[in-house]
Amino acid sequence: MQTASPNKVAIVTGGGGGIGLAIAENFVSHDITTVIIGRNQEKLNAAGADLGPLCHPVCQDLDDLAALPGLIQQIITRFGRIDILVNNAGINQKKELTDVSDLEFQRILHTNVSVVFALSREVVRSMVAAGNGVIINISSMAAQYGIPKVIAYSASKSAIEGMTKAMAVELAPKGIRVNCIAPGFIATDMSEKALNGDAERKQKVMSRTPMGRLGAPADIGEAALYLVSEGAKYVTGVVLPVDGGNSIGF
Repeated sequence: MQTASPNKVAIVTGGGGGIGLAIAENFVSHDITTVIIGRNQEKLNAAGADLGPLCHPVCQDLDDLAALPGLIQQIITRFGRIDILVNNAGINQKKELTDVSDLEFQRILHTNVSVVFALSREVVRSMVAAGNGVIINISSMAAQYGIPKVIAYSASKSAIEGMTKAMAVELAPKGIRVNCIAPGFIATDMSEKALNGDAERKQKVMSRTPMGRLGAPADIGEAALYLVSEGAKYVTGVVLPVDGGNSIGF
């Protein structure tokens, strides 16, 4: 039986921690029913317990593309619709270009690009029927300028920005807005792995960030909340850096 939700319904992938959790927290605090999807059931359960009854954890390996149509249909059946999709889940690898195997390169593109496409396609089908919807993709500073030792990640995030613009143009006449957030260096587990133990890299990050500090996951949560709000109803196809000035730093 299909049950309509009185609130907007959002999906946040990679919602069990870091940036995804911060986005989900902002959504829930503004009465948006939020489905968080990830692979770690323990982290998802903890997030759900913290965020309360508007947060609904779903454990799913998104790399299984064949399972995505059924996953989206289950969410629609349960909540009645999907108003918002945040494609946040992603993986990274720090490695010399010449040491990256074909399999490693393809694995990152699969998770960071193919999953975003397949999930968006399934959600868009329901949004087109409803005549409205908002999609937010998550990019990176790796798509704003060259960063060594993250060749596959850089390729994947550059693809995300191109997809965002193409989707925005195609879907705008159907009432669907598509935007992208490009986080700077945010204090998350992923950034700690990239920066800790690499003093030179960390110094370079801080020296080109005019604000002189790492961002907080909540900074990205606030940006996402704006992009799904009525205040952004005339905003589509943008790539919004939330980076303390890193992308324009000298």
